[in-house]
Amino acid sequence: MKLILRRVLIGLVCGTVSSPFLCLAVRDIGLGMFLGALLGIAQIFAFFDLRGGSAIDRAMTGAALGLPFWATINVILLPWVRGQQPQWAAEEMRALFPALICWLLSCFFLGILSQAARELAQYFLGPESPVRAISRPEKATQVVILGGGFAGVTTAERLEREFRGDPTVSFTLISETNSWLFTPMLVEVATSGLEPTHISTPLRTSLKRTRVLRSRVNRIDLEGRRVHLNDDGAQTGLPYDHLVLALGSVSNYLGNTAVAENALEFKTLGDAMRIRNHVIDVFERADAEPDPECRRALLTFVVAGGGFSGAELAGGLNDFARGIIADYPNLSTDDLRIILVHSRERILPELSESLADYAMHRMRERGVSFKLNTRVVDARSGSISLNPSEEIATATFVWTAGATPNPILRELPLKHDGRGAVLVDRTLAVPDYGNVWALGDCASVPDMKTGKSYPPTAQVATREAGVLAHNIRAYLLARPLKEFCFKSLGTLCIVGYHTACAEISGRKFSGLFAWLLWRGIYLSKLPGLERKVRVLTDWTLELFFPRDIVQTIDFNDSGLSQKGPKVAVT
Repeated sequence: MKLILRRVLIGLVCGTVSSPFLCLAVRDIGLGMFLGALLGIAQIFAFFDLRGGSAIDRAMTGAALGLPFWATINVILLPWVRGQQPQWAAEEMRALFPALICWLLSCFFLGILSQAARELAQYFLGPESPVRAISRPEKATQVVILGGGFAGVTTAERLEREFRGDPTVSFTLISETNSWLFTPMLVEVATSGLEPTHISTPLRTSLKRTRVLRSRVNRIDLEGRRVHLNDDGAQTGLPYDHLVLALGSVSNYLGNTAVAENALEFKTLGDAMRIRNHVIDVFERADAEPDPECRRALLTFVVAGGGFSGAELAGGLNDFARGIIADYPNLSTDDLRIILVHSRERILPELSESLADYAMHRMRERGVSFKLNTRVVDARSGSISLNPSEEIATATFVWTAGATPNPILRELPLKHDGRGAVLVDRTLAVPDYGNVWALGDCASVPDMKTGKSYPPTAQVATREAGVLAHNIRAYLLARPLKEFCFKSLGTLCIVGYHTACAEISGRKFSGLFAWLLWRGIYLSKLPGLERKVRVLTDWTLELFFPRDIVQTIDFNDSGLSQKGPKVAVT
């Protein structure tokens, strides 16, 4: 109770000191003082639990909050309370610009005051909790996690909670990148809606007591209990006592080498940035192209695969392309084609038929074309071939039609399913290897109700991570293991601006409400307050400004993959 009162008092003081700016912003002294006190308390509680960082870091984070607060309160709530309609025209927005400056200044100074108050309180009143010395054992149990995606990172976080304050167990996470990518928002990076770094969280920031190694796994020695890594060409071996397989998946081209060589992938942050810049590049080329056929081919975008990734990407590319074409006076929307190729009778098999039909109908209205019961059988520079027989001239071909577990799993002397995933029991343990576990895309976990395996989705992987972390602790304490049982909370799919589909607890939603639901739910799941603020700021700016068409990748950079169809059409 003393701790709570201490924080509330400091928050009130900080909020009151910074409230004059809010009084000017809302033109009401009482309301400004109230908002200042409320924000002060909220910010002091948030910042007290953060470790590291300077006052200016806190100030910049606080200032970033000013924009969404201004949009919510001054633009929407205050007019609504006064019986007016929110005004979105440029003239009305300019009239509210002084209030935006006041919000930014208030939140900026509140961030500085919050950090200063935290340091002063600890200096004069002492730390909030005494620091206890932890004796380190000579040899701790080594838990090694392979993979830095949803499955691997969530497992590391849950293990840190399970073994909180226990120095007898140490954790190491191996990842090919130093960040955790929030893949549900990857489409918005590919279509210039979000900045790339805003959906990526540094692993070293997210994981407090886990050792993070950026490296590639070359080989796993289950008998010798070692993981062999490739660091700058040198082979290194990392011993383990418990091994967690969470290596994720790679694109599956179904053995078609021509497609593999000429298609753009859509799985990583680099892939999304490459697609964004490729789209801008073909628009630049098309604007200067005198040949109508070549120009039409340059403005033809083909996405293979009608699942969540393919449908979301096709819808996003359609909005992005039709939005930026106004910046190219020599181009017409009549030349613009976005084509979604899918091998089944309907797109989005993960959703109910009614929602999938709604999504396809709305996408058609916006200009997306569909080729159902059709497969891509060949791809060359500047064109693709379909079955039934058809050839499409295009400079942009993106493959989202399949994924397969990391190929390194095939090299292990374990049982696999048809996809190549490792067969595990319901406790997520690998049979015959009591110290090896698997989850996410790497694991085939039996569902006793259906007799099939659980789908390899992020929702399943994060739930598996909690059970796996519990079972590793239970194994070390010789306690009974928990069996994994999953019940879907729902599915969400965004297919265009203000348009989405959602199934939650058996209820179906579509249109604008589902779109807001999609944004709200995924914003809440985005890790870290700073990332949430940055994404919310990007979404707020999108209300007033067009999407950026500045290219941020040089295609001639030797460090980038040149994989994908050439831009030039012959």
